[in-house]
Amino acid sequence: MEDLTILLVGNGGREHALAWKLSQSSRVKKVYVVPGNGGTGAGGLNKVENVSHVKPDDFDALMAFAKEKEVNLIVPGPEAPLVAGIEGACRAPGLLCFGPSKLGARMEGSKTFAKDFMVRHKIPTAAFQNFNDYERAKLHLESITHDVVIKASGIAAGKGVIIPATKEEGLEALKDIMLKKEFGAAGDEVVVEEFLVGEELSILSFSDGYTVKSLPAAQDHKQVFDNDQGPMTGGMGCYAPTKLATPELVDEIHRTIIQPTIDGMRRERMPFVGLLFTGLMITKSGPKVLEYNVRFGDPETQTLLPLLSSGTDLAEIMLSCTEHWLDAVELKIDSKFSATVVACAGGYPGPYVRGDEIQLEEPPTGTMIFHAGTTISSGILKTSGGRIIAANSTGATLTEAIESAYRGISTIKFSGMHYRKDIGHRALKVSSAPTQIITSISGDQNALTYASAGVSISSGNELVKRIIPLVKSTARPGADATIGGFGGVVDLQAAGYYRPPLIIGAIDGVGTKLNIAHEMNKHDTVGIDCVAMNVNDLIVQGAEALFFLDCYTCGKLDVEVAAAFVGGVARGCIEAGCALVGGETSEMPGLFGEGTAIKDDGGKYDAVGAAVGALPHGQKLLPDKESMVAGDVVLGLTSNGCHSNGFSLIRKILKRAKLTVHDAAPWDPTKSVGESLLTPTRIYVKPLLRVASQGVVKGMSHITGGGLLENIPRMLPDHLTAELDAGRWPLPAVFRWLKSAGALEDMEFAKVFNTGLGMVLVVAEADAVPTIMALENAGETVFEVGRLVPRTSQTGCLLRGLEAWR
Repeated sequence: MEDLTILLVGNGGREHALAWKLSQSSRVKKVYVVPGNGGTGAGGLNKVENVSHVKPDDFDALMAFAKEKEVNLIVPGPEAPLVAGIEGACRAPGLLCFGPSKLGARMEGSKTFAKDFMVRHKIPTAAFQNFNDYERAKLHLESITHDVVIKASGIAAGKGVIIPATKEEGLEALKDIMLKKEFGAAGDEVVVEEFLVGEELSILSFSDGYTVKSLPAAQDHKQVFDNDQGPMTGGMGCYAPTKLATPELVDEIHRTIIQPTIDGMRRERMPFVGLLFTGLMITKSGPKVLEYNVRFGDPETQTLLPLLSSGTDLAEIMLSCTEHWLDAVELKIDSKFSATVVACAGGYPGPYVRGDEIQLEEPPTGTMIFHAGTTISSGILKTSGGRIIAANSTGATLTEAIESAYRGISTIKFSGMHYRKDIGHRALKVSSAPTQIITSISGDQNALTYASAGVSISSGNELVKRIIPLVKSTARPGADATIGGFGGVVDLQAAGYYRPPLIIGAIDGVGTKLNIAHEMNKHDTVGIDCVAMNVNDLIVQGAEALFFLDCYTCGKLDVEVAAAFVGGVARGCIEAGCALVGGETSEMPGLFGEGTAIKDDGGKYDAVGAAVGALPHGQKLLPDKESMVAGDVVLGLTSNGCHSNGFSLIRKILKRAKLTVHDAAPWDPTKSVGESLLTPTRIYVKPLLRVASQGVVKGMSHITGGGLLENIPRMLPDHLTAELDAGRWPLPAVFRWLKSAGALEDMEFAKVFNTGLGMVLVVAEADAVPTIMALENAGETVFEVGRLVPRTSQTGCLLRGLEAWR
């Protein structure tokens, strides 16, 4: 077999690692790197040479150079040349290219194309929608309540993915991507997809269009700061293999994702040749694809290539892919761990300075230093990019590999240098979790642990780490929304209360609506309900919600379920303008066992919350019963549906109608029963705060358990009754169906449900129109539903026009 002369295109850490490994092949005569970096050009790699006079995007010049140097294999490192069609440029003069065609490269070059491909081939991925129109994307984002990920469709150097903490951040990200063109033409289209909860994995697979051979699963660290905080980067570090990727899971990924992807591409006449990078989220319902890349990852390459055994020839593997005989090659992996830590320029991933001198000491034995954004100028090694350089080490254990990599990074010095200090933290957390120690106590009895009693401290710690950014997103003036201490702190002066306010508290739960959430396995909206039930009770007294605390009680802690619930709590707090300053997660084995409403411990929970608010000094506490007179106008603000009350009766009606939560809703066939019923309780705080502060509202009533008949009288003086006309507001379809299917009497119906009004106000007649206009300008739908009249009986709420409900 002839010797190989390789032309490697690129200048990053990935290309340094590829050049390092390819140069070890006995079949490789020379590796030319265009343009290369300070590592590939420093003379430290045998058979490797930088080529600076040829531009990596000038395919004609590349082909001419390849002909001159008798190159017989071209290896594109980054995605840009593949997306631009370098494989086709190689094909014309008969050169082999380790990489897919321009058509195949769309799997990375267009996220919208890749998502549509996954749908066509039934490859599991997050729910999504593609948009090439900003206004349509904006309307979609405004209409949904679940967490999302926003992706620029084109290639954006690994930075075109935004995970907004709030809807406002999401809308700003859309504007940055689609209007301000922060990522250039990559943002002409966007993908708005469901935010998946779980652990991420990266699997790099060689393919010749038919056969697949994968490297060990790796875990990247994308966010710039420790604890997975801060903006996304190209990758701050990596480790492999990960214990999360059990043989059974890897087999499932190959069977349901990777092989169907390779087969699907071939059947669509764009067979994949090269290295397919599959980014995955391992969710509770199984592995799902986050993204495809059509080339080696960075820093995954620096992490995985050191795991190849000495008998595995990377150059031969690449050649076998291009000539379609990969099944004849054996891919051997050493039984050890690998870790990589990336050092970056100050300011990265934002603007950064180039040209700073880099000082390198001798790294520890067994540690490789892979260059990325480096260059040699006048014999001096200098910075020339964002991610500058990385240290990789292998070891018999992951801890050994990581510690050695950090010793390696300590030998590097340059101005502004920063790097993450927690690479591998997820794996180390799992591996260092307390284990049961067996000792002889009496006879053959073993020592007991908290874990053996059914309480997992490590799961609790994992939940805290998972929700820290969610909690942080709720920060407001006076409360920084940090958790982990013994209590939450609010500074009233910093919150704008310079004179002592009146402090008001509320506590409430979600109730049996949680049964619907359990049956649907959908927990991201009931957290909003938990907040809404409390902050709405504060606003009816005129109080601004300052902070919130939740209590999540379960038999066995399911981290994903709990994180989804807390995510909803955080969104509710953001909507209400209050900070989530703390909470209690209580794992109580056996609490939901036999004989209780919920028949097993696994993942089941109950939840309550408490909110504390403040009424400014001198502002009247509501209701102002003394100011109410006959003739005052009663206003109703529409609800989002059933909110969080009446669900015990709702479930009884569903059972009578022989409906499950997964059936199409009779009142809205576009949704399932459960999806419709889980619509979260409307939060009225911000628009009502405005009108309450103006002194025009005499009283407010949050319509919760007890419906109209029992909640409205709570705000009225004994001598007045609220007389409402049921024909003055529309009865939502869900209530009309429930009333009919349950054969509910009018008074029973009005005593259980909100009937379409989630909040009721009393204002003077002269203030009615301005109040309606102010609320409607804030996005509420408001109806004049009745008047206050002298009370002539024990009834504090009198309903007329009930024929409108029939």
